[in-house]
Order: sequence, then structure tokens, then C-alpha cells
Amino acid sequence: TTRTTEQPTEGGGAESPSSAVSTYIKLVILGLIICISLTGNLVVSLLVLRDQALHKAPYYFLLDLCLADTIRSAICFPFVLVSIKNGSAWTYSVLSCKVVAFMAVLFCFHAAFMLFCISITRYMAIAHHRFYSKRMTFWTCVAVVCMVWTLSVAMAFPPVFDVGTYKFIREEDQCIFEHRYFKANDTLGFMLMLAVLILATHVVYMKLLLFEYKHRKMKPVQMVPAISQNWTFHGPGATGQAAANWIAGFGRGPMPPTLLGIRQNLHNQNRRLLGMEEFKAEKKLGRMFYVITLLFLVLWSPYIVACYWRVFVKACTIPHRYLSTTVWMSFAQAGVNPIVCFFLNKDLKKGLLSHLPACCRTKPHLPREPYCVM
Repeated sequence: TTRTTEQPTEGGGAESPSSAVSTYIKLVILGLIICISLTGNLVVSLLVLRDQALHKAPYYFLLDLCLADTIRSAICFPFVLVSIKNGSAWTYSVLSCKVVAFMAVLFCFHAAFMLFCISITRYMAIAHHRFYSKRMTFWTCVAVVCMVWTLSVAMAFPPVFDVGTYKFIREEDQCIFEHRYFKANDTLGFMLMLAVLILATHVVYMKLLLFEYKHRKMKPVQMVPAISQNWTFHGPGATGQAAANWIAGFGRGPMPPTLLGIRQNLHNQNRRLLGMEEFKAEKKLGRMFYVITLLFLVLWSPYIVACYWRVFVKACTIPHRYLSTTVWMSFAQAGVNPIVCFFLNKDLKKGLLSHLPACCRTKPHLPREPYCVM
């Protein structure tokens, strides 16, 4: 295989000038990724926690994603920095390498599972809004988050006991799952699960897009008129006033069957309809989460392709520049979610601007009053 399975403890000799420049660039880029990820994810988390208007199901899931990226940036990435500084060498124990690799794989599967659950809730919010608004409570969100973390641990924990292998990969400067030929390792099942999750998430979003396309022309609510028999109105559109008038002696003829009308009317009043403004808000949230999902696919797919390359091609040789680029793209994914949120979500942007100093806020443009020159 093309990877180094030994765990070196020191850098190999004096570095050439080009290698020193490459190391410096890697340290600067990774340091920038850590700062952006920690700052952005913590800001989004604090905004969601402090603003009561954001205490809703989609923002609870966004909070979980941001906290997971924060932990990944604070725990996993500093070890990568140290290994790069030491000349692509792991200077800690084998157990610590397994722990760091476990956490890296855990956060990868957590993001995949959570984005899949978010796609389902986005579809329910549009296609089955009555059920969504009734069932997606705070405790339902807690149950979904716990389920996602449980599934992620179940996927990431077996390699700790050498079902597959967690090792330091020198070409990637990190401790991670060692992807080998599928006949010599159990890596194929883990990679298939990740690919199926990503594919299923996009299938749900495509189904949501088709639903919105078919219902792009929404029909207005049609009120059913009441039925009149000698001015005794009854039926689905009746309010019961005709029955009250008849009982009071102001009506003539048979007593109208108003109970049906009253029950039907109360039923219609209790219906949870999706208004146009609420529909637009759910649609914008779906767009934001789909952009996050799409960026997850774009930034992780090159590395997944490299992993499948190792799984299906025996004794393969992956270009070092391609492998290094794919690894750093997967690192960058930890910092893109806050940027997407502040660009595509007006509520988060408004909350951020409200907490900035007065000198940093943009002044709203006041409308000019018409005037005439005398």
C-alpha cells in the first residue's frame, strides 16, 4: 500500500527550503480554519441560545452542528498542527492516536446523519406542515439529536477494537481510519454507509424540490357557504346564529340542523394552515440547509473518492498533491457553516448586527420626503 502505517516519533532530518515553505503554508491555513471555525460556530451557537425567536426545531439542529464543529476544531485540529510542525510525525501514544481518530470519524458521521435528519424535517415542514408543527417540539428535537449521536458512535467505535484500523497516516498528517484493500480490511462497509447517507439526503431534497414545483401555484382557502331554509342558515358555513334566532322566536319553519355546521366550523378554525409568509420562511430555511449539505458533499467527496480508490484498487498510488488537497478540503468544512448561515439567514444576520457596537452597524436608509422649491 502507499500509506505509512508506522508511527514515527521524529521528523526526518533537515527540511529543504520548499518543504519548510509548504509546512509554513499548512500551519497558516490550518490556523486560519481553526480561528474561523471556532469564532463562527460559537457566535452562531450563542445567537441561537440567547434569542427566544430562534428556539425552533431547525435552529436546534443547527446548534448541534455548530457545537460539533467547534469541538472538532478545538480537539482534533491542534493535533494536526503539532504533527505538521514535527515534520508529519505523531509524537504521542498509540492510545491518544486512536482517541483522536475516533473523534474525527465520529464528527464526520455525525454531520452526515444530522444533515439527513434535517432534510427529512425540511420536507415535513413543507409537505406535512400540520404534523410538523404539532410533533416537532423541543423534546422531539432532543430525541433526534440523541439518536444521531448514538448512530455516529456506533459507526465510529468498532475500529477502536481493530475492526478496521485507526492509525497515524503520514501523508494526511492526521490520525484517521486506515483505508486499505477491501479484502484486507473492513473499511468498505463504513464508506458505503457514508455514501448512502449523502445520497439519501440529496434524494430527500430533490423530492422537496419537486413538491414545491408541483405546488408553486397555491390555491386560496375556499369558504363553504351556508344553506338557507326560510332564512335559517345551516351547513358547513353556518355560525349558529340562525339556531339562536329560531330558539328566541324570531325564526319560522323547521329548526335548522346547526350542530353539524357548528362542529364543522370549529374544526376548520382549528386547522393548522401554512400561510404564505410562513411558507417563504420555511423555504428559505430549506435553502440554507441544502447549501450546507451541498458544501458538505463538495468538500468531502474528493476525500471519499480517494478512500474508495484505496479500497478497490490494490497497491494503488494516489498523487500526494491530490491527497493533501482533499484532506484540507475536509478540514475546511468545519468552518463553512457559519458563513453560509450569516449569508442566507436574515434572522441570524439581524441578531449578529444587533450585538455589534454602534460604530460597526450599518445605518438604515431613511426615505426622503418630497419637497418643492419655492
